[in-house]
Order: sequence, then C-alpha cells, then structure tokens
Amino acid sequence: MSTSQPAASQQPEDRATPDRLLHARTGTDVSPEDLVLASGKDLTPHTIEWAKRKLAAEGPAALEKLLP
Repeated sequence: MSTSQPAASQQPEDRATPDRLLHARTGTDVSPEDLVLASGKDLTPHTIEWAKRKLAAEGPAALEKLLP
C-alpha cells in the first residue's frame, strides 16, 4: 500500500503568492466598502464615510496604497 500524497500537497508551504492575486487592477471600480475592508477596519457608517472622502480625494489609487 502506497503512502504517497497527491502532488498538490507536496508543494512547499512558503511558496510566493503570484502578483496577480495580491494587487487590485488599476482602473476598476473601487467601492467605499472595498477600501474599508482593505484597510482592515470594520464596516461602520463612520469608516464608510472615511472611505468615500478618501476615494473622492485619491480615486482608485487609494486602494492600491493599502495593498502590498
């Protein structure tokens, strides 16, 4: 009886995540909720208003500044 594991489970745990999964696409619609969640804050009326002001001032680039 073989004890080998499927190939997918043998990959190292410390492999890098591809950039396409880490960064938002520039030029896409960014909602205030997206910005709040990317900042690690809870969705509250106060944080959504903060995000609206930030998006009005910086546009979609506001989200890029928060992501790695």
